[in-house]
Amino acid sequence: MIQYQKVTGIQPAQFVCGRGHRKSPEQRRYQKLEEYKNRLKAYANHIQICGDHRNSYSKTDHDATFMRIKCDYMGNDQLLPAYNLQAAICDEYIATVDVKPYASDMECFVPLMEKFNATYGHYPKYPVADAGYGSYNNCLYCKEHGMEKYMKFTMFEKETKDDKYHNDPYRAVNFQMDEDGNLICPNGKKFIFKYSKPVKGNKYGRTEEIYECENCEGCPHKSECCKRASGNRTIRMNQELTSIHHEVINNLESIHGALLCINRSIQAEGAFGIIKWDRSYKRLFRRGKEAVILELTLISCGFNLYKYHNKKHREALVA
Repeated sequence: MIQYQKVTGIQPAQFVCGRGHRKSPEQRRYQKLEEYKNRLKAYANHIQICGDHRNSYSKTDHDATFMRIKCDYMGNDQLLPAYNLQAAICDEYIATVDVKPYASDMECFVPLMEKFNATYGHYPKYPVADAGYGSYNNCLYCKEHGMEKYMKFTMFEKETKDDKYHNDPYRAVNFQMDEDGNLICPNGKKFIFKYSKPVKGNKYGRTEEIYECENCEGCPHKSECCKRASGNRTIRMNQELTSIHHEVINNLESIHGALLCINRSIQAEGAFGIIKWDRSYKRLFRRGKEAVILELTLISCGFNLYKYHNKKHREALVA
C-alpha cells in the first residue's frame, strides 16, 4: 500500500466518498488493494486458528471442529461443532480421558496412549480398539512401545469373514512367489519391480512398491485380473503392512484375542452407554479444550465412584 502511494502520489486523506463525488481510478485501485489486504489477513487468521490437521473450526469455540453428529435414533445427522472424545477403560473403570478436534480416531490413539503413560508410568500391554484405530502408524507405534497389536484394520471384516474376497486369486497378496521372490500372477507371468514411492503424510516413512506385469497381452484372465482396457497390470504393495495385517488377524482370532474383544465390547461400549443413556449426558456444556477435559474428568470420576459403589454393594450382598 505504501509503495502504491509513492508510485501514484495519492493521499488517502484526500479521498472522496458519498453522493455527488466521483472517485478517481487511483482511489478505486487503492481501496480495492486495501480490501484484498484485509481479506488476506482474515484468511491468515483463519488458517492459524484452524491449524494443519483441521479444515474447520467454530466461531464460538475455536478448539471445536465441525463434525457429523447423529442426533436421533434414526441416524439423522447434523453438521455441528464437536470434539472427538477418547477414553481408556481398564477393569470397568475409566483410566484416562482425552479430547481431540479430529474427526478420525486414527489421529487420537497416540495422544491417548501418551497421556496414559504420563499418568501411570507405563503403556497398556493389550490396547484393544476397533477398526478406526488400526492404521500403519498406530501399529508401528505399538511395536515401538512394547504393546501387542490387537486393533482391527479397515478391511478386517472382509479379510476374516468374506471367503470370496480372502481367497480371491487375483488379489496381489495372494500371488505366488518364485525362487527369486518375484510375484507370479495366475497366468504364470512375473511382476517386475518398477519403483517405490513414499506415502504422503506418513511419519514412519512408509513406502509403496510398484510392480508391473511383464506381459498381459492375450491373457485369458485379463477381464477378471486387470480392469484396464490396455496395457499391463500394475499393483501397489507394502510387505511390512501385509505382515502386520496377518499378525493382527492371528492375534484377534486366538482365544485370548476373542476374550479381549468381548471384554472391550462390554466395558468400553458399556461405559459410554451408561454415561450417555443412563445418565443422559449427551452434550458438552463447556467450551474450550481445557474446560472440556475438566468437565469430562469430573464425569469420569463420578462414573468410577458409581462403579466402585456397585461392586462394594454386590460384595456385601454376597457376603
